[in-house]
Amino acid sequence: MGFRVRTLEPGDPPDAFPDPATAGVALGYPDGLLAIGGDLSSERLLAAYQRGIFPWFNDDQPVLWWSPDPRAVIRPDDFHASRRLQKELRQGHWSFTVNQDFVATIDGCAANRGEHGTWITPEMRAAFIRLHQLGYAHSIESWHDGKPGGGLYGVRLGRVFFAESMYTLITNGSKVALWSLVSLARDTGIELIDCQLESPHLATLGMTTLPRREFLTLLARLTAGATALPGWRQPPRPCA
Repeated sequence: MGFRVRTLEPGDPPDAFPDPATAGVALGYPDGLLAIGGDLSSERLLAAYQRGIFPWFNDDQPVLWWSPDPRAVIRPDDFHASRRLQKELRQGHWSFTVNQDFVATIDGCAANRGEHGTWITPEMRAAFIRLHQLGYAHSIESWHDGKPGGGLYGVRLGRVFFAESMYTLITNGSKVALWSLVSLARDTGIELIDCQLESPHLATLGMTTLPRREFLTLLARLTAGATALPGWRQPPRPCA
C-alpha cells in the first residue's frame, strides 16, 4: 500500500505526525507532503521542527506539513560570499542585530511577494510571533548606515537554525542578513542552517543537499536538549 497523507485534527497531540523517515515519497511538488490540517500551536510547531517537518501553505489551503527529500542546508563553514559582497562588507556600511524588531522582519518577509503571493498568512504570522515571545523564533536584521536593509527570521533549536524567509530593502540586504546569521552561527555553536528547499540563488551561497534520512539523523543529534532563548539579543554589530 502506498503512503497516504495523514489528516490532523486540532485536538490531536502536537506530535501526531507521520515519521518522515518512513513516509516514502509524498504528493505533489516539492516531494515531502506528510500531513494536512491540525493547527499552528507553539507545541505543534516545535514538535514539527524537531522532526524535520515545517508548515507551508497559502490562504486558500488548509495547513500543509512538509519534509522534502532531499533537504537543502547550509553548513556555516561552507557559506560562500562573493567577492563583490566581501568588498561591500569591508567598506563598513553594514551592521546587523538580532531580535531588535521581529515583527517588522516577519512583516517585511510577508510583503516580499513572489509570483504566487506570500505564504506568511495572518495565521502563520501570529504563530511565529508567539514562538518569538517564547524564545524560539528569532530575527536577524541588516542595517546600511543605520537604515533598515533587510532581514530574515527562523526558529532556533539547539545547534540548528531553521531559516524561514528573508527580504531585502536595500540591495544585498538579505545576503548581508544571511552572512550575519552564518557569522553568528560560528560564534554560538549553530552547526546547521536549514533552508528547506533547493534554489539556484542559495546554491551560489554554499547551499548543499542532504538525503532526508541523513538530515533527520543529524537533526536528532543537533537538537537534543534544545531549550528556548528568551531575551536573546545582539546589539548592533559591524559586518566588516
